[in-house]
Amino acid sequence: MDNIHIRPARPDELPTLLAFEQNLIMAERPLDDTLISEKFHYYDLETMIRSDEAEVLVAVLGDRLIASGHARILEAKPYNSFERYAFLGFMYTEPDMRGRGINKLIIDALVEWARKKGLDEVRLQVYADNTPAVAAYEKVGFKKMLTEMRLATH
Repeated sequence: MDNIHIRPARPDELPTLLAFEQNLIMAERPLDDTLISEKFHYYDLETMIRSDEAEVLVAVLGDRLIASGHARILEAKPYNSFERYAFLGFMYTEPDMRGRGINKLIIDALVEWARKKGLDEVRLQVYADNTPAVAAYEKVGFKKMLTEMRLATH
């Protein structure tokens, strides 16, 4: 792991980052049958890379991008005890690099970014059936809070 570096993503890396996003979508399609079958994007990565209200990080091994993650500053609900929080997403690690703690390195760096922005609250969403991801997030300290449920009426 000594050769893995975490750093902000650059606009010239968008083609690789967009491929990561499509890989993430493909992995999540079996978990959510409401996702459309056509190509789509979860994120506006270029805008986030350039924004002061977001941080897109990559893990690099040599000259290869091997993982990603982002944090966005969002406004809290009026009933929350905090005003703004960091919302994590775009957590992707190339399959041959998984299980090496890279996701934790990215999360740690995103949490540190959030602290520097004066944020005490960090949240994320994960599919309940994505057991490996749930376990990885719990391992770094996240706690389950809310389960979103749906009922298809067709």
